[in-house]
Amino acid sequence: MRVGVYIAGRSPEVGGGYTFENDVFRGLLELHRKSRHAFTILCPTGAYNGLRREAESSGIVVSPVPEDSKLSRWGEALRRELAFVRAHWRRPTPLDRAAAAAEVDFLWFVSAGIHCTDLPFLTVVWDLQHRLTPWFPEMSACGLWDRRELSHRWFLPRAAGVVTGTRIGQFELERFYQVPSERVLILPHPTPAFALAAAGQAADPDTPARLGVEGPFILYPAQFWPHKNHVNLVLALQLLRQRYGLPLSLVLVGSDKGNRAQVEQMAARCGVAEAVRFLGFVSREDLVALYCKAVALTYMSWCGPENLPPLEAFALGCPVVATDIPGASEQLGEAAMLVLPGSPESIATGIKQVWEDAELRERLVLAGHVRARKWTARDYVHGVFEFLDRFEPIIRCWRVST
Repeated sequence: MRVGVYIAGRSPEVGGGYTFENDVFRGLLELHRKSRHAFTILCPTGAYNGLRREAESSGIVVSPVPEDSKLSRWGEALRRELAFVRAHWRRPTPLDRAAAAAEVDFLWFVSAGIHCTDLPFLTVVWDLQHRLTPWFPEMSACGLWDRRELSHRWFLPRAAGVVTGTRIGQFELERFYQVPSERVLILPHPTPAFALAAAGQAADPDTPARLGVEGPFILYPAQFWPHKNHVNLVLALQLLRQRYGLPLSLVLVGSDKGNRAQVEQMAARCGVAEAVRFLGFVSREDLVALYCKAVALTYMSWCGPENLPPLEAFALGCPVVATDIPGASEQLGEAAMLVLPGSPESIATGIKQVWEDAELRERLVLAGHVRARKWTARDYVHGVFEFLDRFEPIIRCWRVST
């Protein structure tokens, strides 16, 4: 069958979403000839030229999906009133028109998102945290919880398949949206290709100093959302420096989503402002160098568990201290020191153990290397191919182009 692969064309500043989408896209370019299905890339017009340049040598056609002013914000309209979509869905959507022109039988949405289509489709869910942690403002403020809930409830049960990375993710899909278990694919997030490619290569040892980072440091690459839990990490840093006398600093990488000022205020209140470096968005080369020089990655998010920075750290030999949230042990195995997200004492103790116990540190690094290579973008794409093979006998019942 002919599969339309929708690539959203995210920007690097998005972070993990950009990395995930691009790795899966390039895995598809590399492997598509091993599948019996034909693939066409569908994408917004703004991403067309860049994706076409990458795909042209592989033999995959890229087709733009024009924006329709009446339906470009159909998701917002859906969340306000489902009747709007029904009223405007009397003709094919721009996506379905582009799919029809490409003779597409089935749609594969590589990134998480809500789309308007009459075709059967495969989608992915990165998290359902608005259900699990609704108290964070980025999950609920200004009607966001209701908008997410309505769109998920409308979209997910219609999917031929929904990809999640863990068994806990499967349980949440079944529990919250009644997606039958046989329609859930457990495909773990692939380890980012840039980290695997940089593993074993010498990073620039001068990078931390060039970025203004002196002495031993712990690293946290995460955008400044409240759920990323920077504040409890700052409180842990206070304990590490003032109670235990460890000369550690904290390096924070990521764009401000409205909560950086709160983190800065807490650092000043705790007397550790001089030990916290805010680097903003950095290049991948600089990020790799920071991973390679850090005492540990301290990934403190309340939400997950499918987060990419621990996988990046695993590949680059950086020990990981991560929060023990549902599904974390499934994703990270024994390759990470798990701590309680709401306990600065637990966070500080975990970091202190990694700093002081050389045997523990080596064990985490070795286990991380194994974990990083366990699931790549190639494995992810092969998993999707197997799903498409299983679905083909169904779609041939009415799609004449198969």
